[in-house]
Amino acid sequence: QVQLVESGGGLVQPGGSLRLSCTTSGFPFSSDTMSWYRQAPGKERELVATITSAGVTVNYVDSMKGRFTISRDNAKNTLYLQMISLKPEDTAVYYCSAVVLLKRYWGQGTQVTVSS
Repeated sequence: QVQLVESGGGLVQPGGSLRLSCTTSGFPFSSDTMSWYRQAPGKERELVATITSAGVTVNYVDSMKGRFTISRDNAKNTLYLQMISLKPEDTAVYYCSAVVLLKRYWGQGTQVTVSS
């Protein structure tokens, strides 16, 4: 059974930092491309970043480049998203995602709120 569990969200002031984690089980994590998405209130879910099994990363949103870093620890079956210089517009629910046997799986999400 594929499971994705995000953690590390919370309330942070503008300019602050957070590191999100996504612990996984039930599939060969080390050989799978993993992604982070986010969904802000009233907006569609958007792709934040992707990391391949080989560690090649892609950030999809210009506003996050240089501030968000996706990484993985294959020994721990865990995906990370390091976020720095957070802005109020980064407020959203953040989801990790994997495609396993052609089916996309999602975690339950972790709330990130950037506010003073």
